[in-house]
Amino acid sequence: MNLIKDLQSIDDPNNLGSAPLNVRITLLALIVVAVLGAAYYLDIQSLQVQLEAERAKEPTFKDQIVEKQQLAANLEAYKAQLVEMEQTLQSILRQLPNKKEIENLIVDVAQTSLADGLKNVQIQALPEVHFDYYAEAPYVLRFQGTYHQLAKFVSDASALPRIITLHNFATITPAADFAKNKELDLKITAKTYRYLDDEELKQKAAANPAAGAKR
Repeated sequence: MNLIKDLQSIDDPNNLGSAPLNVRITLLALIVVAVLGAAYYLDIQSLQVQLEAERAKEPTFKDQIVEKQQLAANLEAYKAQLVEMEQTLQSILRQLPNKKEIENLIVDVAQTSLADGLKNVQIQALPEVHFDYYAEAPYVLRFQGTYHQLAKFVSDASALPRIITLHNFATITPAADFAKNKELDLKITAKTYRYLDDEELKQKAAANPAAGAKR
């Protein structure tokens, strides 16, 4: 009760220095409590926002954990599958012709064209293009023959036991000549493929150590 009376006895709020000691202590304590309360509230609000943000990430973290657990559980199976795929790839590559066989393959293409009634005008080898495990060997082929002979050659070439793909078809027959002879002058880029032998793979790995390490 004395504190209330002392507070009521303050005539000038701007001159609290003249207030009784117990009033000044009480006011100071109230100010400290108010400041601490405000700081605590603001800090709690900030922590609450952070907490909600972390809770929002929780489902994503759970999904990542489940995914990693599944990967870890299937790791050995994945490794075995990778080895099997590597062996399958090597087996397929070994079915491609080697350097010597590819020359015979082009001879087969030329003989196929002759068997279909075409005239061989040009067979020109282009520079090989090397990839990781195999090389692409392009050839420029130029034939003369009727439309049906050329169509039969395209069909027969695709049926050869080795892989041959035909690209960049271009007829270079003047219209007058075609009207007279009924023959087309056809230019094609034929691409076949061969595997890189062990020596070539070693040279490739030595030239590019990073790529060799990946394999």
